[in-house]
Amino acid sequence: MSVLSYLQNRASNAVLSSDERSSIATSTSTLQGKLLRHFPGELSEHFRFGSFTRDTILPRKMDEHSDIDYMIVFKEGGYTPQTYLDRLKRFVSTYYTTSEVYQSNPTIVLELNHIKFELVPALKRQWSSGYQIPNGPGSWQDTDPNDFNQSLENANKNNSYLIKPTIRLAKFWNAENGYVFDSFSFERWIMNQSYWSSINQRDYLFAVFDNLNLYSVNEQWRRDRIERAKKIVAKVRELERDDMPHSAEAEIKKLIPN
Repeated sequence: MSVLSYLQNRASNAVLSSDERSSIATSTSTLQGKLLRHFPGELSEHFRFGSFTRDTILPRKMDEHSDIDYMIVFKEGGYTPQTYLDRLKRFVSTYYTTSEVYQSNPTIVLELNHIKFELVPALKRQWSSGYQIPNGPGSWQDTDPNDFNQSLENANKNNSYLIKPTIRLAKFWNAENGYVFDSFSFERWIMNQSYWSSINQRDYLFAVFDNLNLYSVNEQWRRDRIERAKKIVAKVRELERDDMPHSAEAEIKKLIPN
């Protein structure tokens, strides 16, 4: 197996299975029903967003922190984010008595056996499209989750549909290395890189690590992880030039484990 075929295979495995999608759909439907019962007439919208809707979420076997972002838009404004977070925490504590529930700003986390939901309280922006979500317990920040989704769709289409699988592989590396980067910021950064000389999955993934800057992060351990990744990519290229495909494949597995 070549480095390219190995990475293509890992990228195809880095997607949710039909069973996982079915389980998530069932849990989401149950959550929606409980929200409507608990907040009758109080919500204007509630929906999934984030990596699940972008098709860049990883299976739990590849990222134990994979979760479903779920936005819950309240009709009535005028309160601090913590007020809405408290209301959501009471909701999940009432309906999910055997599940782990905790606050992780700016969300309430609901951990089920097979998936984790991050519940995000929100308000509709009054004078423009989009939403306001918590920026800590006392202030709000503007967001529009659909903007990034559409930008990613366009970038993926314009790059031979290789951006999304590249993101999934890079997020797997990120998870395996202790989360060097915030997942959302990493996705956005990968989308915005230039891939002008890249033609296949190998090239796209290598371009990500070529473009990473050791000094874009402050902590030494993060720099060490980036530097190690760059050295592995350089070694793979060297082995390929020396016509040693089996050694190159063994080396790339240090970056993207099997």
